[in-house]
Amino acid sequence: MKNLLAHDIMVPLDEYPCIAHTLTLHDAIQEMAVQILRKKQLSLPRVALVFDDDYEELLGMLRRRDIMRGLEPSFLVSGPLGHQQKRFQLETDPNLAELSFEKIISHIRMRANRQVGELMIPIESTINGDDHITKVMYEMVNRNTSLLPVLEENKIVGVVRSVDVLSEIALFLAG
Repeated sequence: MKNLLAHDIMVPLDEYPCIAHTLTLHDAIQEMAVQILRKKQLSLPRVALVFDDDYEELLGMLRRRDIMRGLEPSFLVSGPLGHQQKRFQLETDPNLAELSFEKIISHIRMRANRQVGELMIPIESTINGDDHITKVMYEMVNRNTSLLPVLEENKIVGVVRSVDVLSEIALFLAG
């Protein structure tokens, strides 16, 4: 761990889901699902990087929970996004009797056509490929993020995920 740098533990950009901001949520889910097949993973990646249409400029990231928030039928949301939302109380809300599975699915399908750019969150921090793992840890903790894009010569070359950092720490502690 003494000389462990970000580029040593990063996932290269070509092995990570990258999507254009103009794609739909449906497209984003499909791209993330492809990663399961490519890497034989057990679940969807937690985050996809969002780029401009030419995949030159990193604009943000889209987490699985952002996708779910975007798919949530509007009649189930009772507050503005970004704030804790109060859901319907099953015991007390008489409107729930009108909800049907078909109606919910119909709204989810409709909302799946929303563009990724509407729901992505900004990238607040990046790291350089030659940054030490302790700087990576610091940035992740202080920025409250589980993923940091890695720059080399001002170009995104990959990402470091918290799971990779923790795996390296586990190896260090075991040895």
